[in-house]
Amino acid sequence: MDDRYSRQILFGGIGDEGQRRLFAARILVIGCGALGSAHAESLARAGVGHLRIVDRDFVEPSNLQRQTMFTESDAQNRLPKAIAAANHLREINSTVEIEPHIVDVNHSNIEQLIDGCDVVIDGTDNFAIRYLINDACVKHETNWIYGAAVGSYGVTMTIRPHVTACLRCVFEEAPPAASAPTCDTAGVIMPIINIVSAVQVAEAFKLITGRLEDLHGSLMQFDVWRNEWRRIGTGKSRADCQTCGLALYESLSGASEGAAVLCGRDAIQISPAQPTRINFSSLAERLRRAGEVKFNEYLLRFKTGKFELTVFQDARSIIRGTDEIAVARSLYAKYIGT
Repeated sequence: MDDRYSRQILFGGIGDEGQRRLFAARILVIGCGALGSAHAESLARAGVGHLRIVDRDFVEPSNLQRQTMFTESDAQNRLPKAIAAANHLREINSTVEIEPHIVDVNHSNIEQLIDGCDVVIDGTDNFAIRYLINDACVKHETNWIYGAAVGSYGVTMTIRPHVTACLRCVFEEAPPAASAPTCDTAGVIMPIINIVSAVQVAEAFKLITGRLEDLHGSLMQFDVWRNEWRRIGTGKSRADCQTCGLALYESLSGASEGAAVLCGRDAIQISPAQPTRINFSSLAERLRRAGEVKFNEYLLRFKTGKFELTVFQDARSIIRGTDEIAVARSLYAKYIGT
């Protein structure tokens, strides 16, 4: 056994057999931003045999404060995050097989992406993609670990399909669009990234090594600024759950994707899965730190760089400055949320 893992093998929860299981494991990391890059580095250093890394975005200077995988040269070269991460991971541990994918995760590719993987770890930034992951993982009985962080607050939960509650059991509907802060409106500090990622990766170790009795079995919440730590029991899979009880995998059909190219307008329309009424005053207050905002009783306009987002009261938005749905979704998730 390679001496580089000697301290990890000495830990009673892993040992020689656990390390062998890590070598043989295949893990999918969806999203390679702050959480995802932290996951990927920890898993590579631990000797997980195969890492599949998926991200649709590229490295920007604003990422460097919290996304430890990336460097200034990555941002200057605008490298795709999946490629930049793969480059650095191969330098960290050349024995790990790294499989980067520069794609927008959606209903057409999610099942192929999880195929053959033992565990899926969430590093995404919105509930639409998390419901997609949840549907695919429950359908194919693949364990996955939800995680999120914004400001100083973070949350994580481990899902074992048809054993524990799934994401839909706990969150029957996504929070209404624009109802919660995002990293691009409220910011985020690195300590909460480290905490949430550490718990997610530790749970992955337990799943891979078969230490199921040591899983925390809860929705874990942390706020490192307010010094708050909570565990909320999530129970078992619910018979009436749309996903794990009734096997209605709505997001896999693509019916709720809500994106349309507006022909000839260099614009994309994004519609939320659950329309809601937006408080423009509250949204404008959040967005002012990131760009120019104007609103009236009917709509809000927000300009950032070359893009303009027009947001309507039902949370529908027209994003000008792109004809690429993946870019529009990313902007919507960043600034409007969910």
